Amino acid sequence: MTEPNLYPLKAVPGYRSSRPGIQVGIQLAPDASAEDMRFARQLGVEWVMTSLPQGVEATPSAYKAVCDRFAAEGLKVYRLANHSCHNMEAVTLGLADRDAKIQEYLTYLRNISRVGVRYATYAHMANGIWSTEPEAIRGEAKGRALRLQDTPAGDWVGKAYFGPLTHDRRYTEEELWDNYEYFIRTVVPVAEGEGIRIGIHPDDPPVYELGGIPRCIFGTFKGYVKALEIADSPNIGVCLCCGCWLEGGDAMGADLLTAVREFGTKGKLFKVHFRNVTAPLPDGFVETFLDDGYMDMGRVTRALRDVGFDGAVISDHGQTMVGGRYASEAFAIGYMKGLLGRSG
Repeated sequence: MTEPNLYPLKAVPGYRSSRPGIQVGIQLAPDASAEDMRFARQLGVEWVMTSLPQGVEATPSAYKAVCDRFAAEGLKVYRLANHSCHNMEAVTLGLADRDAKIQEYLTYLRNISRVGVRYATYAHMANGIWSTEPEAIRGEAKGRALRLQDTPAGDWVGKAYFGPLTHDRRYTEEELWDNYEYFIRTVVPVAEGEGIRIGIHPDDPPVYELGGIPRCIFGTFKGYVKALEIADSPNIGVCLCCGCWLEGGDAMGADLLTAVREFGTKGKLFKVHFRNVTAPLPDGFVETFLDDGYMDMGRVTRALRDVGFDGAVISDHGQTMVGGRYASEAFAIGYMKGLLGRSG
């Protein structure tokens, strides 16, 4: 029986919400405490972004257990990741175990479909997210920083990447495009058959070659457009990370508001990461409070309203501040809710 008074979401068919319009979500660990989940409910959040616990075998019952745990506390799972196949260097670079990783990813899509999860974020970075040491922002809080001149390093789920060549040689743009096309043409029939929307996250940072690997596909607007054309599927779209787009600045080839309009009007916008930074590269940036970066985030929420986006918007990364994660998350979600109220 269909639950009464629920609104279907155009961004992710199969999802229904108690409220129409843009959804506010929260990132919680799969082992989130009862207090964590109560905190989410107190913030008025309905949707959770979470993952399979590390070390747990990726079976349908394991995915179901995560969903059931949140459902028992009145929360719905929007994204349920498996970090083992969320960002796969073997796929991006065409390494020896590429086909095995692709099959693992296809199994992941089938498994989350079985438990009613209809959305997956995918990242296509070969050597992770690059940063330098955190830096101070307002009130001596700290945020992630990147200074290209200060020997940055990459990281992905605890794996570190260093040096001018992270994978022993320099890769060409043509190689990366060939590898992406091989992957996405295998994924599309399964994503469509299982009813899964896949939102591809920008490279972080975008634009600039790092460790000998170009960031030419999901590091510019032009790259995104080409990649989505290759996929040629309503199920392949964008997880638009505002912070990454702002990091790239003019070198992205289109500003953040243009990206919202272009992807949103084409039905390619599935989820948004709400984050602000102090300045674009190549000068370097620090991830800062939503009201303290170089983008007026109210313009972003208005653009999302204008294109009729009704998927999830979540805070991203957060700052180290007095009160810990609860304070950082409460500030971010409160700020987003305030902007969403005004932009309507």
